[in-house]
Amino acid sequence: MMGMIIFYEDRNFQGRSYECMSDCSDMSSYLSRCNSCRVENGCFMVYDRPNYMGNQYFLRRGEYSDYMSFGMSDSIRSCRLIPQHRGSYRIRIYERENFQGPNHELMDDCDNIMDRYSLSDCQSCNVIDGHWLMYEQPHYRGRMVYLRPGEYRSMRDIGYSGMRLSSARRIMDSC
Repeated sequence: MMGMIIFYEDRNFQGRSYECMSDCSDMSSYLSRCNSCRVENGCFMVYDRPNYMGNQYFLRRGEYSDYMSFGMSDSIRSCRLIPQHRGSYRIRIYERENFQGPNHELMDDCDNIMDRYSLSDCQSCNVIDGHWLMYEQPHYRGRMVYLRPGEYRSMRDIGYSGMRLSSARRIMDSC
């Protein structure tokens, strides 16, 4: 089943709309602003800046009548479809940038990286399998960052300078 999200210019699904079934790096070419959305199928990350930058939020099937209801401070500017993943999940986290320092491999959700692995920080990682959300605070709270398979030499490179990543959760097929 394909993912689909419908964006609306105004709150409560009012105004012009734009249907999206894939990544969209800049909504301004379709809508002057985006203040509400409805996820028909799949899971999406939405961002408050173009080109998948700024604060990001994970949305699954459902209605979001006001961008402020899920913590956004500005309207939605870009979105990324999260593909369904079947199989194992693996991410290797490193205490320092460029895959340096103590490291650990996660295959399951971890609600407190610092406590479980005695790491002082998580500054780089390699997503081997699956799609992951990493959170600023333990117990999957605070700002989040979406990580798809690939190498992340520095969290600064993806716009998260000074953000401590304290918990990690797999994005499962139940979207």
